[in-house]
Amino acid sequence: MQTNSIKTKPFKDQKPGTSGLRKPVKTFQKAHYLENFVQAIFDTLPEKQGAKLALGGDGRYYNREAILTIIHMAAANGIGELMIGKSGILSTPAASHIIRKYELDGGIILSASHNPGGPDKDFGIKFNTPNGGPAAEKITDAIYQKTLEISEYKIAEAQPCNIDKVGEFQYGDLLVRVIDSVVDYSELMQSLFDFNLIRDYLARPDTQILFDAMHAVTGPYAEMIFNDILGCPKNAILRADPLPDFGGGHPDPNLAHAKQLVDTLFADAGPTFGAASDGDGDRNMILGHQCFVTPSDSLAILTANATQIPAYKNGLAGVARSMPTSAAVDKVAEKLNIPCYETPTGWKFFGNLLDAGKITLCGEESFGTGSSHVREKDGLWAVLFWLNLLAVKKQPVSDIVQQHWQQFGRNAYVRHDYEAIENDAANSLVDSLINQLGSLPGKRLGIYDVQYADEFRYEDPIDGSISEHQGIRIGFEDGSRIIYRLSGTGTQGATLRVYLETYTTDDNKLKKDANELLKPLAKISTELAQIEHFTQREQPTVIT
Repeated sequence: MQTNSIKTKPFKDQKPGTSGLRKPVKTFQKAHYLENFVQAIFDTLPEKQGAKLALGGDGRYYNREAILTIIHMAAANGIGELMIGKSGILSTPAASHIIRKYELDGGIILSASHNPGGPDKDFGIKFNTPNGGPAAEKITDAIYQKTLEISEYKIAEAQPCNIDKVGEFQYGDLLVRVIDSVVDYSELMQSLFDFNLIRDYLARPDTQILFDAMHAVTGPYAEMIFNDILGCPKNAILRADPLPDFGGGHPDPNLAHAKQLVDTLFADAGPTFGAASDGDGDRNMILGHQCFVTPSDSLAILTANATQIPAYKNGLAGVARSMPTSAAVDKVAEKLNIPCYETPTGWKFFGNLLDAGKITLCGEESFGTGSSHVREKDGLWAVLFWLNLLAVKKQPVSDIVQQHWQQFGRNAYVRHDYEAIENDAANSLVDSLINQLGSLPGKRLGIYDVQYADEFRYEDPIDGSISEHQGIRIGFEDGSRIIYRLSGTGTQGATLRVYLETYTTDDNKLKKDANELLKPLAKISTELAQIEHFTQREQPTVIT
């Protein structure tokens, strides 16, 4: 096996975002582009020689080609072992589990999560550390610095590896182990939940579930768990086969992009329970018959009922949510007398809290929920948690939600996304808002009195690291909030996210549509930020 050192030059656009480096496929296909970034990852490993890494992705276009390139680069760089998902398939939560279970030195995950796939769509790559979680900013900053200094990368000349067959292959000193990660992941889920109880619940004649895998990575995992282990019929899973372009769809589990699932659940004779997961398997959407559970409410409800689940029967150490996520879980934590932490958006911020044993459950409004079992959000875990809860309570999803609101109050919540707006326009909008912050406290906006207005700043309670400029918050005296934040997960232009939240214990409002309850705040949010002026958009691209 011959090893070559290839001369290269830096690319200036390889700074990772909140979830790694995401770019159009055509960018990654440029000569040396992928190789430069992978070499930067290898060069920042504490111990590169003999390192053991997980490798795989969500099966999107360019996944296989990237894996074969990384294998050859790993062989040339002295990596000791690569543990690869069969056919290159490795969900993000499964990758986290593999890293932790086999005590690896980290993992390279190939995914652009919920972004669309295909030759003209998106690709992504990120590095996870030995705890199984996304690399902290100090590591991604070091990787980025390496990309700015790189002058060559190492790659071996060798026959392509057969990643479609479970087994072991040797490339010089590199051991390549192709594994079926579905087995490892399903065993983990069975250790957390009462599968016998869930199986009995699913066998009831009045129970029908529908899971939408969105032609993404969770298809094989769902088939083993729901079909093979829990005994659900084959038609309980929609779009089960992973496709490079996700079947032409957008693998984002929300009301807009999982339309067939939503329409089926909201039909008069719809199923009891519905759920979907995203491109790389870390997000989830939960539905009952004619009922959508917001991710914020889902986290709060799971927290309130955690002790009814085997893995959490002894209680929770604490909980955490991202800043834009509604304060619904705060109400539960207060009643349970456990800590509740507010972090910036990005799952890596939960990692220190989980590793320190400060929290057990965590979640974010962008359809992500998880626990201490891995260091990533986990779509199928959330679905199984809900099924275990339904099996215990034997109530419709809508009843569980309403009873929760009766007990804790309701944080009515909506997110408005303005996608693919020009970066200059987005930055001008944010700058304009920041310039207003000092004058807002004490003002009356519509029917609301401003209590505070600031940019969210986070000091990590474990390592003391500071994260600035994490979103603009406008809080009102009655607990309502407007949050503005530019998302770091897109590849085209900027995405402005506007989060609206109001709290109520009024019985008359507990069953009202959230959009109706939040109309006054929506009007204030658009006028205050001059959204139409800066973006030339009269309406959001997506409302969830």
